[in-house]
Amino acid sequence: MVQRGEAPTGTPFTLESPAMSTFESHRAGRAAIVVVLVLLVAGLAAGGYYLWPRFESDAPQVRLTPDSDVMGLGTLEIAVSDAGRGLKSLAITLSTGGTEASIAAEQYATPVGEKKFSVPLAKVKGIKEGPATLRVVARDASLSNFFKGNETAWQKSLTIDLTPPVVELIADDRYVNFGGVGALVYRTSADTTRSGVRIGKHFFPGFPGQIKDKADHHFVLFAHPYDTPRDARAVLVATDKAGNTRELPLVYELKNVNYRKSSIAITDNFLQAKVVPLVADAAARQGSPKDVFVAVNERLRKDNEEKITAVTTKASSSMLWKGAFVQLSNSKVEANFADHRTYTHNGEAISTSYHLGYDLSVTKRYPVEAANSGSVAFVGDLGIYGNTVILDHGLGLFTLYSHLSSFEVKVGETVQQRQVVGKTGETGLAAGDHLHYGVYLNGIAVLPVEWWDPKWITDNIAPKLEGRGSEEIAVSQQPSRAAVRKRRK
Repeated sequence: MVQRGEAPTGTPFTLESPAMSTFESHRAGRAAIVVVLVLLVAGLAAGGYYLWPRFESDAPQVRLTPDSDVMGLGTLEIAVSDAGRGLKSLAITLSTGGTEASIAAEQYATPVGEKKFSVPLAKVKGIKEGPATLRVVARDASLSNFFKGNETAWQKSLTIDLTPPVVELIADDRYVNFGGVGALVYRTSADTTRSGVRIGKHFFPGFPGQIKDKADHHFVLFAHPYDTPRDARAVLVATDKAGNTRELPLVYELKNVNYRKSSIAITDNFLQAKVVPLVADAAARQGSPKDVFVAVNERLRKDNEEKITAVTTKASSSMLWKGAFVQLSNSKVEANFADHRTYTHNGEAISTSYHLGYDLSVTKRYPVEAANSGSVAFVGDLGIYGNTVILDHGLGLFTLYSHLSSFEVKVGETVQQRQVVGKTGETGLAAGDHLHYGVYLNGIAVLPVEWWDPKWITDNIAPKLEGRGSEEIAVSQQPSRAAVRKRRK
C-alpha cells in the first residue's frame, strides 16, 4: 500500500495544487508587463528628452545697426540670429520707389546661430530717396509648427536720405601753431546733427549759439595736436541723421614750434621717496628699479591721462571765460609743453614720456590762481599728477592745476579769474614744490602760452565771436599806411 506523500520507491515528494500554480503564473505575467511598461515609459521619456529641444518655439531675432528710421549712404549692419536650433533660411529685401531689391536670400544645409550682413546702401541697385521698407523673413530649424520651424517676418519703415548736409565756412584761421589751437566759424544746413573739425584721430565738436546775432552759426576751437603729423590737415565735417557726411578741407599754414627733448636721471632716493609709494600692488614694489618706474611712468600715467580725457571731454556748451588767460603770478617756467623726456637709471634709458604742460615755480605753498573764469570739473588725487584741480571754461576748453598741497574749491563751484583754487606742493611725481599747469581742448593737451597772449586772443578768437568773416578780419589786421611808413623810417 502506498502512503500519501511518499513516492512508490519510498522517496518523499510534494504535490502542488492547480490553484497555486495558476496564481504564480499570473504574478509572473504581471511582472513582465510592468517591466515592459517601465521600459516603454523610459523609452518615451528618453525620446521626449531627445526630441523636445527640437520642438523649441523661440523665433529668430533681427538686429539693425544703426537702429534709426532714417538711412543714408553709410553701411547698414543687419544681424539675424537664432538661439535655439539655428537658422535654416532667410531673405532680406529693401523696397524703395516701387522697386524691391534683394539684399540676401540664403538656405543653410547646416543650421547657423547667427548671420551678419554689411549693406552699403549706396550700392543697392535701384535705391532712391524717400520712403522705404526693409523686410527680413527668417526661419529656424526647429520641428515645431508641424516640422516647418519658427518663422520671423520682420519689417521696418525707413526714409532713405542720400544727400549730405550743407556746410559753409564763414571765418577760418590762416595760421595755426603746431600743438596749438585754431578757431572757426561755420554754418550748416538744418538737417545737420553733428559737426566740427576732425584731424587725425581727434575730433573737436562745434557749438551753436556762440556768435553775436548769428544763431545759425557754429563756433569751434580745434587743435593741430603735438602727437599728430605735421603734414596732417584738418577737415570741417557735418553729418546728418542718416549718417551722410560732408567734408570741407581746411587750409592753414602750420607754424613750426620746436619741442625740446631732454634726459632725466632717476636716483634711488627719488625711486624710494616718490615712485614706489605710487605703486598700488605691494608685490610690484619689490621689482627692479626699471620695473617699478615703468609701472608708474607708463601704466599709471596712462590711467591718469585717461581720467583727464574723460573729464575734459564733457564741456559746458557755453563760453565761461573772457579775454586772455593769466599765468600764475610771479611764477617762472621751469619745464615746457610737449617736452619729450627720456628717463635713465644708472646710465640706462628705462622709460619715456611727454610733459603735457608747464611747470611753474614760485615759493613753497604758493596760492594757485584760476587762469580764467569757469566751473570746477574735478578735484582730487590723480596719481602721478598728485592733488589736482581741473576747471571747465566752456566750448571744450579746460585748465589743469597739479601737484597741489591743498584745495580751496569743490566740484561744481563757479570760480573767477585769479580766484585761489589751492596751493602749490609736491604731491604725485613732483621732484619739488611747483605747479604743473596744463591746457586741454576736448581731451587733448594743447600749447598753453597762446592763451596767455592777449594779442592772440584779440586776433584769433574775439573777431570770430563778434560775427566777422575771414575777409573782414584779414582787412582789420592789415597795418595802416601810417604804421607801414613809420616802420620804413
